[in-house]
Amino acid sequence: MFEPLVLALQNVFRVLLVVTVMADLMKAPELKERLKKIPEWELEKKHIERTFEFDDFADAIDFVNAVAEVAEEEEHHPDIDIRYNKVHLLLSTHSKGGLTELDFALAERIDTLSE
Repeated sequence: MFEPLVLALQNVFRVLLVVTVMADLMKAPELKERLKKIPEWELEKKHIERTFEFDDFADAIDFVNAVAEVAEEEEHHPDIDIRYNKVHLLLSTHSKGGLTELDFALAERIDTLSE
């Protein structure tokens, strides 16, 4: 009777643990190392960003929808700017005031969508 509730609570605690561990602000040496895995992203003061270009508006919107699905799964959402066939993404952990592992993990997943 309580088994579904116990499983649900275990998943919640697992997510909380992962978010807590991954949500520490990263320091400069760590940022430089992580950027090597996502070379097309640019490091700004407190965020990373990248612009993707597509053949047309419909392809850009399809990409944004795919990004939205990944962002929902990760429970971490980029700032998105759409200009016809260009999509500009900005990642930062706003609650921490800078970059965390969450941003880099999401950037890596987003990069696989554009391949």
